[in-house]
Amino acid sequence: MLNPLLSNEFRIPFDQIRVEHVVPAVTELLTDCRARLDQILSAAAPRTYANTLTPLDTISERLEYAVGITRHLEGVATTPELREAFNAIQEPVTKFFSSLSLNADLWAAIKAFAATDEARALTGARARFLKKTVDSFRRNGAELPPEGKAKLQEMDIELTRVTTKFGENVLDSTNEFELLIEDEAQLAGLPESAIVGARESAAQKGHATGWRFTLQAPSYLPVLTYLEDASIRERLYRAHNTRATTGDRDNRPILARILALRTAKAHLLGYKNFADLVLEDRMAHTGQRAMDFLENLRVGTVPFFDKENSQLREFAGRELQPWDVPYYAEKLRQKLYDFDEEELRPYFPVESVMKGMFEIFGRLFGIAVIEQTGVPAWDAAVNYYRIEDAASGAFLGAFYADWYPRDTKRGGAWMDTLMIGSPVEGTPHLGLICGNMTPPLPDKPALLTHREVETIFHEFGHLLHHCLSRVEVRSLSGTSVAWDFVELPSQIMENWCWERESLDLFAHHYETGAPIPGDLFEKMVRARNFRGANVQMRQLSFGTVDLSLHTSYDPSRDGDIIAYTRHMLARYAAAPFPEDHAMIASFTHLFSSPVGYGAGYYSYKWAEVLDADAFTRFKRAGVFSEKVGREYREMILAKGDSEDPSELYRKFMGRDPDVGALLERAGLVAT
Repeated sequence: MLNPLLSNEFRIPFDQIRVEHVVPAVTELLTDCRARLDQILSAAAPRTYANTLTPLDTISERLEYAVGITRHLEGVATTPELREAFNAIQEPVTKFFSSLSLNADLWAAIKAFAATDEARALTGARARFLKKTVDSFRRNGAELPPEGKAKLQEMDIELTRVTTKFGENVLDSTNEFELLIEDEAQLAGLPESAIVGARESAAQKGHATGWRFTLQAPSYLPVLTYLEDASIRERLYRAHNTRATTGDRDNRPILARILALRTAKAHLLGYKNFADLVLEDRMAHTGQRAMDFLENLRVGTVPFFDKENSQLREFAGRELQPWDVPYYAEKLRQKLYDFDEEELRPYFPVESVMKGMFEIFGRLFGIAVIEQTGVPAWDAAVNYYRIEDAASGAFLGAFYADWYPRDTKRGGAWMDTLMIGSPVEGTPHLGLICGNMTPPLPDKPALLTHREVETIFHEFGHLLHHCLSRVEVRSLSGTSVAWDFVELPSQIMENWCWERESLDLFAHHYETGAPIPGDLFEKMVRARNFRGANVQMRQLSFGTVDLSLHTSYDPSRDGDIIAYTRHMLARYAAAPFPEDHAMIASFTHLFSSPVGYGAGYYSYKWAEVLDADAFTRFKRAGVFSEKVGREYREMILAKGDSEDPSELYRKFMGRDPDVGALLERAGLVAT
């Protein structure tokens, strides 16, 4: 039987891939990688770009294809058997990748090439690739003594294992919770869409009566926002914020181990802390600079934050519990602006959102996005699209879109890379975007919240960063940029969800086809910055606790990690946390991969400064300005990591970023 994971097929045969293919494929591909490494090491002198860096750039391309597909399937269609197979390949794959920078002969070959006249004469992406390769090898232990290299590899393998387990525990803990309500009176306050969705969820699980609620966002968030019964709100809030803290799914000891391993790894490599190790190659460069950035924003936000929360307590007429805050905030917003977000749902059927989004960015970036049917995928709800250059018809890339929650799918929204194309060879890119949006009902299409629309635009921004890349070096292509820059192409896209001209292209009532009424649009815009300081403080809290854990946390001094983070996060919260609050135990962004957003969560806010500022160019020229759109495509999206991100930004804007644009957009400036 042919193993589909052994051949890099652009149209991935998802309908043929089986769990029994995983381990044999990865075993064979690891052998192939080692053979490719031997070819680099045995290349005849002299050392050249062609016999050293070119094969190094593609050494693991086939392996990455197979592992990437397996990782993806484990995240969107997991089974016990697939999880077992994925866990089985983790150690050998991690060991191979970590061994590259620890290979003395390979390091010698790279240094030998770096010392040549050819290397010194390199320009553009090739020169940057050489520099980044040398820096990366040093940062990842190339100059450690043999015993240090062995220790580092052990740490990398264990980090892969424990962070994978962390993510599994969160998924399993999320899925094991359900609340079945039999008394319809207890649903008072919930929008019809949430009630119908809860009934459908119950029916799908075999409940003849009742309404089923889960901890997945489309179910959980309406309860916290609208349900009148505070006891039910409290129950879901506590369940959500204590996930993965009990029994064999308890992430607390895993958290401690992850932090200990990350700290030990940083020290072994000569860094003060894990944040300094991770951020050296990012725009912030050090943990302290990232922390100073967040603290400066916090200081400017606090007066607005205090005012907002005082106003909310006065409106509620009492001190609030955390499960009360979203509920009373929504009531206050409705009073102040006569605006209920649920009024927007009928105008955001997912198909119209996608079609309009493609039209907007087709105009701006000169592309055409075309849906194709009959392409195998991992679920019947997944769609597939081609991206072509509108002028030349060139095939630039393709992607899958998977928007609805399932028990076998992890939470959140994300973009991922499946194949990296080559502008030199004329091959396209392949990627995917996933989310957990409000699903369709038997008698209605999927009607999204405005925030869900923003999320789709956000992930499509990441996808275009990948698919519109024109970088000759595979390792510098697309989203392979500094993580405090990677969110610029995604977050800037959300701005078009607030412009009347762009909304009119896709926001049409699913029954009548009418656009959003003018008065409803005005209410939406006026309410945009309602409790904007609280929104900002929430993001600042995540970034600050992340950096604190990876720069200064010491368990011998600071004690239990749950208590430590609860106390820190409380400074940024609108209401005191209960004693069992343990959100950090389910914070997959930070702890479900060896690095991930660990020591890098500040990147969202850092990139938000960039996106708010960069969007001012579109606002000045017109949100459909083809001139600005083409420049953005060529100067940002096409460049990947082929140039320093600060330089790319300066070329597009003509100057360094201005934080004022973010503060003004968020309404955090004195009037």
